[in-house]
Amino acid sequence: MRPSRPLLLLVLLHFALLSTTNAAAADGNGNGNGNGNGTGDLRGDAMALLALKAALGCRPGALWSWSAANAGSVCAWTGVRCGAAGRVVAVDIANMNVSASGAAPVSVRVTGLGALESLSLAGNGIVGAVAIASPLPALRHVNVSGNQLSGGLDLDGGWDLASLPALEVLDAYDNNFSSPLPLGVAGLPRLRYLDLGGNYFTGEIPAAYGAMPAVEYLSLNGNNLQGRIPPELGNLTTLRELYLGYYNVFDGGIPPALSALRSLTVLDVSNCGLTGRVPAELGALASLDALFLHTNQLSGPIPPELGNLTSLTALDLSNNALTGEVPRSLASLTSLRLFNLFLNRLHGPVPDFIAALPRLETVQLFMNNLTGRVPAGLGASAPLRIVDLSSNRLTGVIPETLCASGQLHTAILMNNFLFGPIPGSLGSCTSLTRVRLGQNYLNGSIPAGLLYLPRLSLLELHNNLLSGAVPSNPSASASSSSQLAQLNVSNNLLSGPLPSTLANLTALQTLLASNNRIGGAVPPELGELRRLVKLDLSGNQLSGAVPGAALGQCGELTYLDLSRNNLSGAIPEAIAGIRVLNYLNLSRNALEDAIPAAIGAMSSLTAADFSYNDLSGQLPDTGQLAYLNATAFAGNPRLCGPVVSRPCNNYTEGVTTTTARRGGELKLVLALGLLACSVVFAAAAVLRARSFRVDGGGGGEGRWWFTAFHKVDFGVAEVIECMKDGNVVGRGGAGVVYAGRTRSGGAIAVKRLQAQGEYAYTLRVDEKSDVYSYGVVLLELITGRRPVGPDFGEGVDIVQWAKRVTAGGRREAVAGITDRRLAGAPADEVAHLFFVAMLCVQDNSVERPTMREVVQTLADEFPRHAASSSAQTSPSTSSSAAAAPTPGGEESCSPDDGGKEPPPANCYKLFPDLLA
Repeated sequence: MRPSRPLLLLVLLHFALLSTTNAAAADGNGNGNGNGNGTGDLRGDAMALLALKAALGCRPGALWSWSAANAGSVCAWTGVRCGAAGRVVAVDIANMNVSASGAAPVSVRVTGLGALESLSLAGNGIVGAVAIASPLPALRHVNVSGNQLSGGLDLDGGWDLASLPALEVLDAYDNNFSSPLPLGVAGLPRLRYLDLGGNYFTGEIPAAYGAMPAVEYLSLNGNNLQGRIPPELGNLTTLRELYLGYYNVFDGGIPPALSALRSLTVLDVSNCGLTGRVPAELGALASLDALFLHTNQLSGPIPPELGNLTSLTALDLSNNALTGEVPRSLASLTSLRLFNLFLNRLHGPVPDFIAALPRLETVQLFMNNLTGRVPAGLGASAPLRIVDLSSNRLTGVIPETLCASGQLHTAILMNNFLFGPIPGSLGSCTSLTRVRLGQNYLNGSIPAGLLYLPRLSLLELHNNLLSGAVPSNPSASASSSSQLAQLNVSNNLLSGPLPSTLANLTALQTLLASNNRIGGAVPPELGELRRLVKLDLSGNQLSGAVPGAALGQCGELTYLDLSRNNLSGAIPEAIAGIRVLNYLNLSRNALEDAIPAAIGAMSSLTAADFSYNDLSGQLPDTGQLAYLNATAFAGNPRLCGPVVSRPCNNYTEGVTTTTARRGGELKLVLALGLLACSVVFAAAAVLRARSFRVDGGGGGEGRWWFTAFHKVDFGVAEVIECMKDGNVVGRGGAGVVYAGRTRSGGAIAVKRLQAQGEYAYTLRVDEKSDVYSYGVVLLELITGRRPVGPDFGEGVDIVQWAKRVTAGGRREAVAGITDRRLAGAPADEVAHLFFVAMLCVQDNSVERPTMREVVQTLADEFPRHAASSSAQTSPSTSSSAAAAPTPGGEESCSPDDGGKEPPPANCYKLFPDLLA
């Protein structure tokens, strides 16, 4: 947004209107008392104005006084003024909302007003075109700004600027004018004010614009101009304000010739793609009041010559690529109010002189490489309002004087190396609205009163070394005017209980106090924070029960994290009353009893973690909890249900602890037995594989591991023998598929899997990598799609696609991506297989199940199929094999019609067998 236009336009408009008098209203009706010709000319002006009203397509009621019935009183019409000669000299209908809503574009020709001196149609939202078509030799002021006028301002657009020799002001700001800039304005000898900004003019700035002898204000900003800034603009010796930036994209840099504009007070060439250095010649503009060069690609050092601009009140060189140190010569800019150098590559210390600038209100130096201390006494002698020195390498302490003037409203010093306490004076700085001191090494306590300042809306103190308790409200009267919306004190050393006076922060939306040493109970008064959206108290020493009834009153809460505390008791069902809650983390506490069914039925909940508590009971197999990863319930051995792959025993409520313990011991013995059997089978398979010599077609000389989870009649050597180029039946992003026969005549299909993508950056393959590949195979079988393909989008594989389209695993979404050849399969079984696949393809390998757990999960879900299976294997480190039906046995599950018809029903029995 460009700076506000100065008062020069208003002064010129006031002069134009005062220079005209309404001497034509001599009698009671306002008619002119001149000669007959004067009366006739006035009547002609009335007809011209009626034609203008008709052309504008005015809304009903607009310009109601403009009517033929009282044409004789034209000088009394709204917005009309007459001169001494009894003619209309001024028409001002600015901001009268004359245009009808949704009206068609208009085409207006201003004509028939030969004595007109001033015309203002500004701020009416007029859509279409307005043209100055007839000679108007007296016209001095034209303002059509704030409309939606299109076309051009040249002859093609109906603007005969050559017929306006007396024109002094042309304001076309904020319209839709396009085409190149009009050349006609360059020939207007009296033109003092030209504003063509906020349009869509294209092309270059004409060099002829340097030949306007009287111009004082020139604004071309906010267009689509290109090319170079013409050095001829340096000839405009009467120019006082020059605006060329914003959306224009110029080539090259700032012409040094602009240093000849000795009357210039404002130079704004911001955000227009300038390169090169800041010209040292700009230091000759002794009258300059504001210099805006921000958001370009200027490089090199800040010229010390800028210190000669002693009248400067605003200096903004931010968002460039300036280097070097801040010149000490700038200490002479004692009138400076705005000092912005942020987003550059400056180094060296923050200059001490900024603390001595008596009028400084805003200083923003963030995101440089500045070092040293914050200048001592900053704010002591100036009406400081905004201080932002963040993201540098500053050390030392924060000065106590920042708010000495009582006007400071923004203090941002985050992401530095500051140490020492937070100044106690900030706790009584009632003008503060934003304080960001996070990511430093500040210590000591939080100043009393800081949290409860009446205008404070943002307070960030995170990632420091602050200690002591979170302060309570020292004054109950301050609570009524609290505006604090975001409070972040996380990652400190705070201790003690949370004060109940936090409830006084009625505007609070975010409360982050994680990773401290805060103890005591969660204050039930937090339930009074009805606007609270995010609450994170994790990683503390909180104890007692979760105040469900209180938190249930926070109807806008979407994020609740109370993990890693010492909370006990049951999970309160009242949490389910928070209808918009989508993240709930209660992990690593001492919570007990069952998870309330009402929480499981929450439709808004998308992520939850109940792990490592002492929860018990059956997990629901419906609702959102049924789709959570099993890790969300880890560390709760007494939970059961499909989600945790732990079947619930049909025990009565009177089952004793001893019985439960014996049952657990029995399960442990069985698990150890299964593990021992697996080891024996694996050892036997390895020994058998070593007895065979495998040629190069079998897949190379690398070592192979073969683990069978069911009884099979073939070994690793027979699998490897099938892996020959002649046996390839398909290739995909996850690997190569081979088909072959064992020595006993059985048919097997082998898929040699590619290493999962994580190998690229870990350079390590373990059993969890095979689990990932196995999950990819499951997704291929379920969806009937290849691992990669154009249907997924560029750079997207089947895993990313499945996660996106199923929105976290909703059953109806799973049904939408299932291969239609599985239309006859039970939907629940297909969904279960899909969720097993999604467990296998977790991004973090530690969250994936082992292959044995996958087999157990499938066996629990499909016991009738697992019992009938006789030839199944699991993926090994480098390959996976699965039994396939023989031609003479069961009917083929891959129809020859290309998938147009579903496979036979008996193929569905083989589906889980293949997966297991």
